[in-house]
Amino acid sequence: MGDAHPLLAALSGARHGALHRRVLLTVSAMFFFDLADLNTFAFAAPAIRRAHLFTVDDIAFVTALGFAGMAAGAILGGRFADQVGRRRVMAGSVVLFSAASVVNALVTGVGAMAAARFATGFGLGAMTSVAITYLSEVTPAARRGRAQATALGTGLIGIPVVAFTARGLTADDPGGWRALFVIGALGVLLVPLLMRLPESPRWLLARGRSAEAVQVTRAFVPDWEPSAEALATPPAPADRPRFSELFAAGQRRNTVALMVLWLFGLVGFYGFQSWVPTLLADHGQDFAKSMSMSAVTTIGAVPGAFLAWPFIDRYPRKHLAVVLGLVVAVLGIGYGLSSSVVAVVVFGTLVAALSQTFIAVLYSYTPEVFPTRLRTAGAGLGNGVGRIGNVIAPLVVAAIYTAPGLGYVAVFVFIAGCWLVATATVFFFGVDTRGRSLETLHDAAAAPAASAAPVSQRIGE
Repeated sequence: MGDAHPLLAALSGARHGALHRRVLLTVSAMFFFDLADLNTFAFAAPAIRRAHLFTVDDIAFVTALGFAGMAAGAILGGRFADQVGRRRVMAGSVVLFSAASVVNALVTGVGAMAAARFATGFGLGAMTSVAITYLSEVTPAARRGRAQATALGTGLIGIPVVAFTARGLTADDPGGWRALFVIGALGVLLVPLLMRLPESPRWLLARGRSAEAVQVTRAFVPDWEPSAEALATPPAPADRPRFSELFAAGQRRNTVALMVLWLFGLVGFYGFQSWVPTLLADHGQDFAKSMSMSAVTTIGAVPGAFLAWPFIDRYPRKHLAVVLGLVVAVLGIGYGLSSSVVAVVVFGTLVAALSQTFIAVLYSYTPEVFPTRLRTAGAGLGNGVGRIGNVIAPLVVAAIYTAPGLGYVAVFVFIAGCWLVATATVFFFGVDTRGRSLETLHDAAAAPAASAAPVSQRIGE
């Protein structure tokens, strides 16, 4: 379709107005509760271990089930959002993870906790995949990267909130971990605000609902006067999007590359994030000190996402991702080799910061390489495969840590290796998407002549 359609051109070239800001504020608040809820178990786990409720293997199992839920939610939620719309799936996912958070606070057994974390993860995975797609579709092309970085950075405030809350609740009360899960449950308060947001006009147009698409576009771009072409009603698609289209000739390379990128990027990211509190406590640091050190390092995550703001719409996303991935891998090794409190905090803070800069780039890049009819399915598949890797990663980390002759440092060598694989993938298969309309990116790859085009065009979308 390209930007030849005036509605799409208006969306891509719009000024950042009041409705854009309201969307960004709401999505940012969603990410606050999403990321807070995602990290509650990591910070509750040391207290649960101290109370002799779970072993290290139990913690690995519950963590793995949480990521399994995220994988299922990302893939199924993404597919569903391409069929019924972005807004409804976002609202449903927020309700689900909020309700499941309450259950997390009430259970004690390993099986019950694992089931509750699976349900929580399902809602979180669906929300993330659909939210980054929705934000990409309604934000002007020149600001897509900054919008994603802003939403992520604002949401990341939830991690230190959980970390310091955990420090206060669990330092003297072994049962204080239960109250942590209430933070994620508060996300349900956002549902009324979310339901007041408009549906994605790109999705409406792709579904043949052009009158609604025009109405929503005028809300985003008040000074836009639709032409007769924009007001014309195109035929609705003959069939629903098929998952197999992600692996068709014009899209297969992008899909596979993103699956690998998400897989190793998230294993590296969450292998560090979810295990550090427990590993520090088991590696000789006393409980209170390990919780304090973990809490301090999480502060770096918030400025890390905002660090992308000046660069993400200025330089190719792939170049930023390559540099960031290499630096994080080196810093992760430095963390594993450090023994002093100062070094652990410094390396940990830098890893937390720059890995979030990488995630901001990844969130921006992922929806840009899929056509509208497949966008949340593609974003959900990439995200979901990453979460499947995270199902395996906690088990691998536990095995490495407890294996004779390996242990603490070997865990961080493994994590660094994952970052290097992600970096190599984006180096060889990435493409510059900044500032270009979503439809132009898709048309460049879908054109019949794509096989004869330069590589940078062939893998654009």
